[in-house]
Amino acid sequence: MPAVLSPTPSPSLPSGPCAAPAARMVSAVPGRTPVVLDSPHSGTVYPEDFRAALALPVLRRAEDTHVEKLYGFAPALGVGWVEAHFPRIYLDANRDTTELDVDLLDGEWTDPITTDPVVLQKVRLGKGLIWKFTDEGVPIYARKLGVDEIRARIDNCWRPYHQAVAREIDAAHARHGYCIHINCHSMPAVAASHATLHPGLVHADFVVGDRDGSTASPALSKKLCAFLKERGYSVDYNHPYKGVELVRRYGDPAAQRHSIQVEINRKLYMDEQTLAIEEAGFARLQADLKAMVEMLLATDPRS
Repeated sequence: MPAVLSPTPSPSLPSGPCAAPAARMVSAVPGRTPVVLDSPHSGTVYPEDFRAALALPVLRRAEDTHVEKLYGFAPALGVGWVEAHFPRIYLDANRDTTELDVDLLDGEWTDPITTDPVVLQKVRLGKGLIWKFTDEGVPIYARKLGVDEIRARIDNCWRPYHQAVAREIDAAHARHGYCIHINCHSMPAVAASHATLHPGLVHADFVVGDRDGSTASPALSKKLCAFLKERGYSVDYNHPYKGVELVRRYGDPAAQRHSIQVEINRKLYMDEQTLAIEEAGFARLQADLKAMVEMLLATDPRS
């Protein structure tokens, strides 16, 4: 059974049959191999303290919907698995705690705030640690958020998630002398106005990112790209997504800690409007993802 890592049980709004138990904000299945997967954005538990101004169907369009199902084979392969059950639109675990728009708050934020100009572009789009706008630019809140409210989200969601990812990566590295961490995401077929720095971009089937070779061996990343292309998919490398906090924080190829972000185009497996799984596409994609993970299990990046 997954280890429940939430320090504080949180109530939830109804969010469909894929919702996790309300008390589980983060869960992890320990692995026995060098490979670790994590899904930070597929959560469907919407805490009552969210108090967003938008209807749940609108909020749910921010999810990396069904990603946790696509990789549901992972634990049986001995692959470490970490999953967020809180939604990214409530708190984005793939952002640093310094990536905060202080204009959202009703009080003074005394912790450090990023000055990185590229990161600040994303924050201004409303896509920091706490989202301000949907992908379409619609304000999420009709109120200011309390400082204590944000600190609670960090303590109950961000910290447990990162602790779980770090624990799995450290354990995999200790067992094998190296680890391969895949940060699992999905993306819309076309980028919306406030989704990325490339609005209107038609996405490839996959985007593989290693922050320009700084979070994983480029040879390993290119092997992954080549594998997906051999399976008939279109693949972009480090564009438009290079990878964000979860690969930046845990990737260290010089120490044989390889972290790669993998984005999957949602058109391959679901209806983006209804969020319904398209069974044939889902089955094919899941089989290819399993083969991809099995390829990684057979790959030693030290050789």
